[in-house]
Amino acid sequence: MERRVYLDHAATTPVDPRVVSAMLPYLTSAWGNASSIYAEAREARKGLDEARRTVAEILGCKPNEIIFTSGGTEADNLALRGVAMASRGRGDHIITTQVEHHAVLHACEALEREGFRVTYLPVDGEGIVRLDALRGALDGATTLVSIMLANNEVGAIEPLAEAARAVRERGGHVAFHTDAVQAAGALPIDVDALGVDLLSIAAHKFYGPKGAGALFVRQRTPFAPQTVGGSQERTRRAGTENVAGAVGLATALRLAHDEMAARNARLIAMRDRLLAEIPARVPGTIVTGPRDGARRLPNSASFAFEHVEGEAVLLQLDLLGFAASSGSACTTASLEPSHVLVAMGVPERYLRGSLRLTLGTDNTMDDIDRLLAALPDAVARIRALSPAG
Repeated sequence: MERRVYLDHAATTPVDPRVVSAMLPYLTSAWGNASSIYAEAREARKGLDEARRTVAEILGCKPNEIIFTSGGTEADNLALRGVAMASRGRGDHIITTQVEHHAVLHACEALEREGFRVTYLPVDGEGIVRLDALRGALDGATTLVSIMLANNEVGAIEPLAEAARAVRERGGHVAFHTDAVQAAGALPIDVDALGVDLLSIAAHKFYGPKGAGALFVRQRTPFAPQTVGGSQERTRRAGTENVAGAVGLATALRLAHDEMAARNARLIAMRDRLLAEIPARVPGTIVTGPRDGARRLPNSASFAFEHVEGEAVLLQLDLLGFAASSGSACTTASLEPSHVLVAMGVPERYLRGSLRLTLGTDNTMDDIDRLLAALPDAVARIRALSPAG
């Protein structure tokens, strides 16, 4: 029996055995509460402090600018709400994009219900934010801009440094946040080079554990804690520290950083083959996201099939031994078309036929061969059973 092929690494990744090994002591012998003062606690604190230093070194910031969180969603919410609430006396305007992850979009919608104004910037047909729209949206009441580094559905890498410069040129005290959850581990990240004040990451996107994330908050950025009840994380995020999770995140981030060039070379070769051959083999297919590989995540290939339900394709692939996605794992149960594809202006006849293939370290060219052999028949079978036009 052939092994199953996992092609949904944007949803989550398997935990690297080296990460498990690094975490294990903090789940067994070094189990103390890192906020206490006795020997058992100091051993845990040592692991937490080292994890914070590692993350800070890789992101190019100070250790005290890192807040450990429960994942990317909390990090995004903490960034947006933390800045919005701390800056409310100066302004009530937030700018983001139409293609953000729902962790950002839903946080913005909640802030709108609390009296904030939010501008949702448009993107072009490849999912790239329009910088002219950003410049036009800035006003005297703007306190926060949040633009993702790379899109989780179509792999588009946003021109973040240029966007940050546009905000700085406008003047005023505007904090800049980026959701780098999908980019971390795949792209080099330096907070100064990007020009950001806040940045979110999640361990499970780069072969670390679920339930572990981090938020970079630049010193002197207006910030109000959203979880209170303790002095942990320099009083910015109360709660007993998840030491094993922080160690796992830091270990996974270090491995991804050190092995990035080799990993990406393999991933790009497989990605480019998918982008070239799936439209050639499956009639009525378009590539979604950037055509230029330099503007797309190394592991991300995304498509849309004309007059086909994406969920039906996923079920067919699952039966054939492939795990794939039609978009964000956080909206899999939704019957609505992808908000990302809608914002990109994808024609109606393609909107419900999206397929996202995201590659990982365990994938091989043999996996690509198998998928390319299976997918055309799978799509043809679905079209024959439920023709549309």
